[in-house]
Amino acid sequence: MPDDIRDIAQDIAIVGGGPAGLAAAEVLAQAGRAVTVYDRMPSVGRKLLIAGRGGLNLTHSEPRADFLARYHPAGHLDAAIAAFPPEALRDWCADLGEPTFVGSSGRVFPTSFKASPLLRAWLARLDRLGVRIRTRHRLTAIAEGSFQFETPDGPTEIRPRATLLALGGASWPRLGSDGRWVPLLEGLGVEVAPLEPANAGFTVAWSDLFRERFAGAPLKRVALACDGITVRGEAVITEAGIEGGAVYALSRHLRTAIAARGSARLRVDLRPDLTLEVLARRLSGARPGDSAATRLRKAAGLSPVAAGLLREAAGQNLPAEPEALAGLIKAAPLALIGSAPIERAISTAGGVRLDALDSRAMLRARPGLFLAGEMLDWEAPTGGYLLQGAFAGGRAAAAGMLDWLRETGG
Repeated sequence: MPDDIRDIAQDIAIVGGGPAGLAAAEVLAQAGRAVTVYDRMPSVGRKLLIAGRGGLNLTHSEPRADFLARYHPAGHLDAAIAAFPPEALRDWCADLGEPTFVGSSGRVFPTSFKASPLLRAWLARLDRLGVRIRTRHRLTAIAEGSFQFETPDGPTEIRPRATLLALGGASWPRLGSDGRWVPLLEGLGVEVAPLEPANAGFTVAWSDLFRERFAGAPLKRVALACDGITVRGEAVITEAGIEGGAVYALSRHLRTAIAARGSARLRVDLRPDLTLEVLARRLSGARPGDSAATRLRKAAGLSPVAAGLLREAAGQNLPAEPEALAGLIKAAPLALIGSAPIERAISTAGGVRLDALDSRAMLRARPGLFLAGEMLDWEAPTGGYLLQGAFAGGRAAAAGMLDWLRETGG
């Protein structure tokens, strides 16, 4: 071993101080294990804090079967979420002094609506449990039983009994998840699916006029459809295209279509609350002298941005016949030609192939090395599913570590 590397023997190491890593640390410390968390950033939980910027959406209150159906691939997180379901996450928050409430959409938030009070209380608990946190430690190498870090004090090598990697994906790299772990694991022979943007916006070739007038405008109460799947919600027009919760819910299907065909056809129902027949009847009742803009505003009830999008989708003059115009309003076609950069994505698709892990979340080829969180090849939409998956997955990996340590006498 080089003279400038300090070799530190210890019990449990967790590399990555996001929700999955901290959740695992809590379970392990409560079981009496000595745990050290390493993170390359100056503080832990940074992506959690960003997630709470507009209100920390922790989980969702919908029925369990519907909840689990949000995850892809199906079944991967079923056991983990069964062991730590949304109700358990809410109880955990309350026990930290941060009770939760269910919003009108079924999403679950802390009553404070913020991430910082919850994170402070959580870190205080981890400190009481004896969890050590080492920041500004960047993982640089993985060898047989050892892990090397670059730190402000120079290189450090550790040799823990068991290690959990919870390094995140490659979205929001300035918060710590930059995907630099990919070559380290590939160097161990671990297969990693390419990291791609998930819960991200998509690019549309807007006209200059539409872009200049409507970038930043919300599309409220719409329904988006792709490949037979329809999602109701909201979207936002951006300079480059379209994003928002309803778009994110379709992101896997849109991404797949773009990869296969070079573009994806997104159909936008601008009035999902009205049937085609009712909408056509309203348009038929418009006064003969009304302009097209007036018909769209008064008879169809479209906002200026919705009317503008309709014209973009038509690519020509709007149809004059009420039935044809109603059909366009109910299924305005948009061609999506690419994804927003992964650095702008909320989360990451791709990652370590799930069949590389055993049922305890341990790499089959590397006994004692466990993985959890966004660095694995699963994805989910926004709405509380991502955080629930991270919390539950981290705790499940910790349970797997404890089981393996008992089995091996560690």
